[in-house]
Amino acid sequence: MKTSEIFGTAFEKSWRQTHKRNLIMKNVFKILGAFVLLFFTAISFASCSKDDDPADSDFFAGTYKGNILYNGNGNNIQANDGSVFVTKIASGTKYNFAFSNGIPDLNGVEFQKQGDNVLVSIGSTATSYIRIDNNTLKILYSKDGNTWTANCTR
Repeated sequence: MKTSEIFGTAFEKSWRQTHKRNLIMKNVFKILGAFVLLFFTAISFASCSKDDDPADSDFFAGTYKGNILYNGNGNNIQANDGSVFVTKIASGTKYNFAFSNGIPDLNGVEFQKQGDNVLVSIGSTATSYIRIDNNTLKILYSKDGNTWTANCTR
């Protein structure tokens, strides 16, 4: 047997073992990669729930600032730098609107969900238009000869 055949056979054997280890490592990384991808996909779907509708949460609660007006009971109060603090009552369907500048509050205004992310005022003997979203609050509410208006932003 020639020396080149011995070294060639030893080199070939070593190369085969290294190649085999490399194939095993590649397969391990492919499997781990698939599990990581599957994990992040599952997390993504879990965090994007349809139950996270802003109309079902306190998304609209907070302070809105802008033009507010009240006309009633012999008072005419207007402020260009007024504010309205919106809170959701425990019932889940009613909201309170606390005005600044001595304007009487609107309490217990009932809303009903219509479609996605929309609340509509219901069950009232008042004439009303109230629209709330993440950035704006618009109110035209008239009851018993009193009128509240607001055109505010966050």
